[in-house]
Order: sequence, then structure tokens, then C-alpha cells
Amino acid sequence: MASSTIENYVKQIYLLEQASDSGMAPMGKLAQSLDITPGTATTMVKALADSGLADYEPRVGVKLSPGGRRLALHVLRRHRLVESFLVKVLDLDWAEVHEEAELLEHVISDKVLDRIDAYLNRPQRDPHGDPIPSPDGTVAAVPSRCLHQVDPVGKYRVIRMLDQNPDFLNFADRHHLLPGTVVHVQVCDPGGETLVVVPVGEAPVTLGLAAAAKIQVEAVAGDDFQ
Repeated sequence: MASSTIENYVKQIYLLEQASDSGMAPMGKLAQSLDITPGTATTMVKALADSGLADYEPRVGVKLSPGGRRLALHVLRRHRLVESFLVKVLDLDWAEVHEEAELLEHVISDKVLDRIDAYLNRPQRDPHGDPIPSPDGTVAAVPSRCLHQVDPVGKYRVIRMLDQNPDFLNFADRHHLLPGTVVHVQVCDPGGETLVVVPVGEAPVTLGLAAAAKIQVEAVAGDDFQ
């Protein structure tokens, strides 16, 4: 069984790979995301490479091997199912569950995890909209467009929050920008620095482009916007 340190590394490498155009996790970003020194990150990545979990290219980055990817997806499955359980069953705030899941993901057994999955009726996404990997490591495709990239005066459904900082999640909650919400997007600033988002039945919300870039959406047909 992998240690919690190894699980944290492969999980973070996977997430950085997904966000990288090159498919490699940059070492600087890996160190920053794990709050460690670059030297510590390099030492651990070399150990992962020696164990067959990753491929490391100095001055380029690191990429998981098939075995490393399987481990990362298993950790993410645990993390996201735990988050779902904490929100849906224990009624914890969605802005608080990430840190709790960071602890529980390393100790929960596969047997308990499967019971949680069944109890929740096999959810496809966690409370933040992140896809939950299946037991065999399959991950559903996620729309890649964010609010700052969509056509103005369009209708979209919020799918995923890319920033799980509690302050941002609390902001989204207050303004009804939750996964599943249908919104109408309007242009606000002629200079293109802000946009107005109108959740169904709620007051308009003005978003800066930085905030809009943290919210993934999918287009919906006109009949879905009531």
C-alpha cells in the first residue's frame, strides 16, 4: 500500500498534468502546490521514477506512468466520494470539505468506499463538479469552457468550480453560482474586463475575468432556460 506522501504526490502530479498544455507537471508548480521546496519535490519525484510510478525529465517536468496514473485516480476517487458524503449525508459546507477529505482519503478502505458510493447512488461528480473516477479508473469528460470564454448573451449551465478556496466557494454560494445552476451571461464592461451573470430566478452578479475563469460551464438549449 502506498504511503500518504506518495498518494499526495501522484494525485497532485495528475492534476497538474490535466492543467498543462504539454501533459507534463512543471516541477515549480508541483512544489508550490504541495507547499514544499523545489529540492524536496525533485528528490521525491526521482524516487517515484525509480519505483516506476512516474517519468521525470530534468528542467521539463514529470509525468505519471500508467501505474502512477491508476494510483492517482484511485486517490481522487476516494477524495471526491468522501467530499460527496460529507456534503450530502453529514451536511458539511462544500467550502470546508476539501481539507477533511485530504485527511480521510488516505485511511478509508475500499470496502467502506464502495458502500459510500452505493449509498450515494454512484454519483458522477463531487459537490464542486469534479468528475469522480470509476472503480476501473475511467474519468468522464468535462466541458473545458469557462465563463470568460463563452459567447456573450448566452445561456449556460454551471458544471465545475476550478478553485476550491473557501473564500471563492462561499462567494459562489452566496450568488447562487453552484454546479447545476443555469445562468444567462451578459456583457457588462465595454473593455471586456467584467461580465454579468444572471442565475435563474436570482439577482445579476458581476464577475471579473479572473473569477469567471474559475467556473466551467456547458451550453444549454433555450428551452432549458426558464
